[in-house]
Amino acid sequence: MTDVTNNASSSSPGILVIGMGNVLMQDEGVGVRAVEELECRYHIPPGIEIMDGGTTGSELFDPMRGRKHLIIADAINAPSSFGTLIRLKDDQVPAFFQTKISNHQLGVSDLLGLLQLNGAQPEHVTIIGMVPHSLQNRLGLSPKAEAGLEEMVIMLVKELEDIGFELKKRDKPLKAYWANQAMLEEDGECA
Repeated sequence: MTDVTNNASSSSPGILVIGMGNVLMQDEGVGVRAVEELECRYHIPPGIEIMDGGTTGSELFDPMRGRKHLIIADAINAPSSFGTLIRLKDDQVPAFFQTKISNHQLGVSDLLGLLQLNGAQPEHVTIIGMVPHSLQNRLGLSPKAEAGLEEMVIMLVKELEDIGFELKKRDKPLKAYWANQAMLEEDGECA
């Protein structure tokens, strides 16, 4: 997964899938975890860039610039049950930002507005979100978020398939860094 701090000038056209969130605050990191799982479980074909956006803001301007498709995975606040998955696309996205939905919403909504002002907005924007259950200072997801993580990954795969990309599952999934760190923390081994 590309770390935004190491690749802030990637402005290539195509598809960008960004996982947003703070992995140190339990379910707030579900977007980062979903995108990481996507990359660990599937071969990502050329034309798709995967990025850990964390909680960054302006650093995402160049990577988002002029993309054909921008897909954002994130934890979102919505009047739904914990663990509910929500998909918003194109015209639905501006309405999403009229209320405080995400802890880093201002960064994303401001960036999308700035991209539009510069004539560099993505052609299509999709948000795949999950309503978080717990925002404690922990690396691991709550059981409700963990249970919904698989479906969130499936939604990301479907989004990419709808665009025209066929993702093939890896014979052996790669080890997910953040999932591993959460297990180490649970076992008392993570510093």
